[in-house]
Amino acid sequence: MLRLTNLFFSALTACGALGVLAAVLAAAPGTARAEAARADPIDTAMQNCLARADRSTTAGQVQCIDAARDAWQGAIDTAMKSISVNAPDDDRRGWDASQRRWLAWRKEEVLLVHAVFATTRGGAYAITQANVLLQSVRDRALAVRHAASRFAPPAPAPASSASGTSSASGASGTTSALPAAGAAPAASMATRSTATTRAQSDDARAHTERMRPCMSDAACEHAQFDLRRYARALREKLPARARPVLSHAQRAWTAYFDATSPLGTEAERADLIGERVATVKRLSETVGND
Repeated sequence: MLRLTNLFFSALTACGALGVLAAVLAAAPGTARAEAARADPIDTAMQNCLARADRSTTAGQVQCIDAARDAWQGAIDTAMKSISVNAPDDDRRGWDASQRRWLAWRKEEVLLVHAVFATTRGGAYAITQANVLLQSVRDRALAVRHAASRFAPPAPAPASSASGTSSASGASGTTSALPAAGAAPAASMATRSTATTRAQSDDARAHTERMRPCMSDAACEHAQFDLRRYARALREKLPARARPVLSHAQRAWTAYFDATSPLGTEAERADLIGERVATVKRLSETVGND
């Protein structure tokens, strides 16, 4: 996820807002949030909006990005309602606490982003700022969607056509050929059902495995090191009056991370830090740009 998020922010400058989305969707790895690799309707709607002639101005591009951010916020709300209905009590309480911490962090983060972009000059930075604000909402939406899918009840199995085929064959007297022809779809559905059940079981098992401390997990420790490094770089470049804003945002993010990381796997914990690293790195590279 760190690689994906870095690609997102790198594409902002190189390709513009429309190229960002294509880069994200093409580069998405096969992680727990594999839906990012598909053409999500929200991403598609944003791409179509950005391509419109009447949205070609900076203001128009920002409007498209803001609309996508609102849609991803709606996806968060929907997923949280699903978790509230379907998750066991302990998990539901955990995700409720995570959401409260996320909302508290978002308030501080918006202030930090505004403080960083207040030091820049040029209309193009309005698009970059909108994308930075979008990305954290999109990341959160994908995370809670995945959690909701884990707790959702299994979809009902499609009605089998085998009984109907058998009846038809008995009526026509061709009992030898038709049951064999009808058996293949039934076997195929059984195979798909088994594969789905196995995938769900593997995912559930991954979320119940004991999580190692961050210092014992190389991916987590390395991501934390990068986060501290880029946070220091950002602090050094920020005007003195804006440094408390960074401190507040980092403390709020840490509280969100502490509430959220126990709910996932070690890989998801590393992804969570990686998302923050990419944002802080991008902000540290943006401060004071003309």
